Amino acid sequence: MTTEATTAPTNRTIWARRVTDGVEPKNVIIAVCLLIGGLRYGWPGLGWAAFAALFAAVIPTLFIQRGIRKGTLEDRHVGHRQRRLTVIPFIMGSVAVSFAVMIWAHAPRDLTAMVAAMFASLFPILVITVWWKVSVHTAVASGAVACLGIALGPLWLLLYPLVAVIGWSRVVLRDHTTAQTIVGAVVGAITAGLTFWAAR
Repeated sequence: MTTEATTAPTNRTIWARRVTDGVEPKNVIIAVCLLIGGLRYGWPGLGWAAFAALFAAVIPTLFIQRGIRKGTLEDRHVGHRQRRLTVIPFIMGSVAVSFAVMIWAHAPRDLTAMVAAMFASLFPILVITVWWKVSVHTAVASGAVACLGIALGPLWLLLYPLVAVIGWSRVVLRDHTTAQTIVGAVVGAITAGLTFWAAR
C-alpha cells in the first residue's frame, strides 16, 4: 500500500485527497470538542473544548510535523504502519494528561467523557496496528459521530454517511483497504460510544 495514488491525479483522486485532508482526525476532534462544549455548556464549555483539543489534536499534530521535519515520519497521515506504533502511544500520553487535568479541575462531564472516549479508542487501534493498518480516519470519525449522537441527540447520527465518504477517500488513495476502513469505523463507534456513555 502506498500513501499516494501512483498515477496522474484524476477528479476522483483529487476529491479523495480533499476529503482525506479536510476531514482528517485532527479536524474531526477539534470540531466535535467544540460542538459538544459549546452546545452543552456555552462559553465555558468552549474553553474546556479548546483545552481538550489542544492535547488531543494540536500537540499530536506538532509531534507529527516534527517527525516529518526530522525524517522519521513520511507524511501528516503517518502512512507507514510501524511508524504509527510510535505516534499512537505519544497521542495516548497527551490525551491522558488532559484527562487528568480535567478530572482534577472538575471540567464539564461530557467533555471529560469525550477525552476518556478518545483515550479508550486508541487502545484497540494500537493493538490492531501491531499487525494490521486499521484506518484511524474512520475510527475517529465514527467515534465522534457516536459521541455526538449520545450527547446532543440521535439526529447527529445522520452524519454517519460522512464516515463512509471518508472511508471511500482512504481506499481511493490506496492508503487502506475497504476492510481496514470498515473495521476502523466499527472499532471507533463501539469503543468511543460505550466509553462516552459510561463516563458521562
